[in-house]
Amino acid sequence: MKQILLITDGCSNVGLSPVVAAAHAQSEGISVNVVGVLDHGDVGELGAAEIDEIARAGGGLSRMVNMRQLSQTVQMMTRKTVVQTIQLAVQKELKQVLGNASIEALPPEKRSDVVRVIDELGETSRLQVALLIDASASMKPKLAAVEDAIHDLMLSLQARQGKSEISVFHFPGSRHGDDCILDLDWTSHLNGVHAIFPKLQMGGTTPTGPAIMHIVDFYRKGDYGRQSRDETDGMMSDYVV
Repeated sequence: MKQILLITDGCSNVGLSPVVAAAHAQSEGISVNVVGVLDHGDVGELGAAEIDEIARAGGGLSRMVNMRQLSQTVQMMTRKTVVQTIQLAVQKELKQVLGNASIEALPPEKRSDVVRVIDELGETSRLQVALLIDASASMKPKLAAVEDAIHDLMLSLQARQGKSEISVFHFPGSRHGDDCILDLDWTSHLNGVHAIFPKLQMGGTTPTGPAIMHIVDFYRKGDYGRQSRDETDGMMSDYVV
């Protein structure tokens, strides 16, 4: 299972619409979650609306949080989106097997079996989370909270039974027009996280849409998750039938 987790505090202002980019990500099997980090309670109506629209288009979740809530929120959203993704896949299997049946329409004993399978798959399926950090100037006071959130998310992922990996990107990439930069390649270890933030140059435009597309291309080039997705689909079919 593949996710993009966007951490931002404002509106995009350059390039492709981030809503269009998120929809494209979802079409490639990548969920897009968005956390709006509040500073003294004000992202702005336009920014808040955009955050919600990006998540909706990306099949993910959106939350507005203050810096103290950030760490807990990114863990919750990551795990909740995993369960949501599995639920959708199980619903698809049920429709193929039982017509228009849903989980809620199953007899109680069958429903409990399906819920148990969803919980097991949520803990054992391979998971990759690409963190995308808004490095605009207004995010500078919030970087310590973002760093803590990444550290805690990695600890949470390490506690799962299944293989979990994280990568970290920031945008804008530089003053030379790069939309997005890879800071940490796929890893399941904490090493390297603390080296990211001192190197970040804050400022510039906010090319959120192009940055999302950069990560979609990153996933596509590596074709990450294909094997685990095929294996998961097979497990779901076996369980549901």
